[in-house]
Amino acid sequence: MDITRLLSDFQIPFQTGGKNVGKDWIGLSCPFCDDPSYHLGYNLKKKFFHCWRCGTHPITTTISKLLSINENQVSRIIQQYNGATEADSAIIIKPFQFPTGTMQMTNQHKTYLENRKFNPEILEKEWGLLGTGPVSKLDNSDYKLRIIAPIYWGGKIVSFQGRSLSNKTTPKYKACPKNREIISHKHILYGKQSKWKSTGICVEGITDVWRLGIFSFATFGIEYTSMQARIIANSFKSVLVLFDNEPQAQLQASKLVAELKFRGVNAKKATVKDDPGNMLQNDADYLIKQYFC
Repeated sequence: MDITRLLSDFQIPFQTGGKNVGKDWIGLSCPFCDDPSYHLGYNLKKKFFHCWRCGTHPITTTISKLLSINENQVSRIIQQYNGATEADSAIIIKPFQFPTGTMQMTNQHKTYLENRKFNPEILEKEWGLLGTGPVSKLDNSDYKLRIIAPIYWGGKIVSFQGRSLSNKTTPKYKACPKNREIISHKHILYGKQSKWKSTGICVEGITDVWRLGIFSFATFGIEYTSMQARIIANSFKSVLVLFDNEPQAQLQASKLVAELKFRGVNAKKATVKDDPGNMLQNDADYLIKQYFC
């Protein structure tokens, strides 16, 4: 397993030498104990984790703790980084794929976007949007008549989210089945990783990112995870949290701002009249100009 690439991609701090790190080891802060200084080691030759304070820990459990992901997802993570793990035979991990019938967007998909004041050609080019027709399934889930947004992380497609063309459909947003995700979408962010700068705008959903552009990123809903908060803190020095203008969303925005400040980020909250994704493009462009100037 290419542990250094895995840790780098997930922005987990580690050391390859120095205090508490011996030859053929890398050091990390142990997630199992109150570790102030890289006591958890990974042996690069024998490939196991051992904390010099609390003992040896299984690979699956340790990576689950480090990445704040469910143990059922760890085998796919390790497969991605060219290794093997103690597989949970009760969990059927399936290859990543899009729903059946996924294709280039049709006029129906483009009309939906145009009705929301988006430019479908730009979104198709910038975000790789696809679409599904009246018959589309993946496993036991129905994905008919949705815009399919690929989710990239580390330059690779790791998941997707589908947005229904009808506001009457429940749920409006439907993610890739968990056992097909290469990385859980709730432990990464949606956006253009390679374009991020030290300042960013945090929004709820993918349509908000389409509206605000490459300097924004989404947490896939207001219920952000600790892994997402960690990635935000490691990626940005300043963050404007711009969630929907309704009470529960604003409460979560305030919680995220507080957590980011605790992690050393210059974070603040802002609101718009309704939903950032429903802003007129000129208004969104003006907001971005004000915040980034």
